[in-house]
Amino acid sequence: MENKLKEILASAKEEIEKTTKEADLMNVKSKLLGKTSEISSLLSSLKDMSIEDKKKYGSLINNTKKELEGYVNNHLAKIESKSNITFDDTLDYDIKKGSLHPVTIVGREVTDLLRKMGFTIVSGPEMETEYYNFEALNVPKNHPARDMQDTYYLDNGMLLRTQTSDNQIHAMERYGAPLRICAPGRTFRNEDMDAGHETTFFQLEGMVIDKNISIENLLYTVRSLVREILKQDVEVRLRPGFFPFTEPSFEMDVSCTICGGKGCPTCKNSGWVELVPGGMVHPNVLRAGGIDPDEYTGFAFGFGLTRLAMMKYKISDIRLLNSGDVRFLEQFNIK
Repeated sequence: MENKLKEILASAKEEIEKTTKEADLMNVKSKLLGKTSEISSLLSSLKDMSIEDKKKYGSLINNTKKELEGYVNNHLAKIESKSNITFDDTLDYDIKKGSLHPVTIVGREVTDLLRKMGFTIVSGPEMETEYYNFEALNVPKNHPARDMQDTYYLDNGMLLRTQTSDNQIHAMERYGAPLRICAPGRTFRNEDMDAGHETTFFQLEGMVIDKNISIENLLYTVRSLVREILKQDVEVRLRPGFFPFTEPSFEMDVSCTICGGKGCPTCKNSGWVELVPGGMVHPNVLRAGGIDPDEYTGFAFGFGLTRLAMMKYKISDIRLLNSGDVRFLEQFNIK
């Protein structure tokens, strides 16, 4: 047994020294110490030995195994030291500093402001069920509002969410009332792409549920956000709207910052850009979330983060934001 172990050590050391690459060394290690190796076979044979032989040879085999592992580790260190590439930091080189995406910047600004107002930031799935995307939001099957959103349906029976409003139901189910949440995220619609429309864009859903919540609370919140984010005096108008999940519903438009309200392709030559739709949460939506509408009221609003970034940085074509063109993004240099 002792002679056999010495032969294994000598042969292994020679085989290990021949390797020059880490991958080759790992293959040798597997051969020498793996389940089918001679060492493993000798360890297995201990069960058939007497107690005295187990004590004697078990120690010898384990010591030999440790020596083999030491040979492998020492040789691996030699290989790694030879492969190290030194870097001369005295060389003159230019590193281009990146920047955050305009939509990311705007999203952080909005969520930071909402945190200060006591909102909790939540998130939800982009692949959603029809129930959470439509039905729980008071949009049953065959409802005409579904025609307003050309949805991407998936082969697994689910869909790509058309709005971040699905987070309303998820949040109510999870947290109950009172509630104050905002949910930024990516949404998808099968749109005809132009300067103001994309198939993938970002929204932020906000919702407050408590006792004695009124429309004045909604208007104060969204006006404060618009003023703080755009950091400029822009004309704002409020007009009636229709959304199945709010009643009454409103549309808040801002004067197009790109054309100064004169009319351009981005605002469809109207001089206005729809920015913050919202309203009082519909009683059916509260019920779907497990909240009693006779005890609680609430408001909800949706910020178009992509459009907000366009207005803030005067980006005339929404398609540029998803283009991945570094030349376009570099011009903002927003840290």
